[in-house]
This record gives sequence, C-alpha cells and structure tokens, in this order.
Amino acid sequence: MRRFISVCLLAVALLGVGTTLTGCVMVAPPRHARVWVPGYWGSGHVWVGGYWR
Repeated sequence: MRRFISVCLLAVALLGVGTTLTGCVMVAPPRHARVWVPGYWGSGHVWVGGYWR
C-alpha cells in the first residue's frame, strides 16, 4: 500500500512539473491581460529569460 501511494504521488508530481514546463498560457479573450512568455534557449546556447507581454 505504501508503494502504491508513493507511485501515485510521484505520478502527480511529474504531471504537475510537465504541465508547468509546457509554456501553455491560457488568457480570457475579452480582457486585455498580461501573459507570461516563458524563457527559452536561443542561438549559441544563450538563455533568453521569460518576460511579460
């Protein structure tokens, strides 16, 4: 039972991390809201940080 709970917690954690790293941003259409653009690796192995747009 303890192993089953550990596996479930690990699966939930991996799903949560995967969801946050996808970069998907949901914004309500009628409102002009600021959205976060996630960072990415640019040319020459340079990290381009995220920013608000």
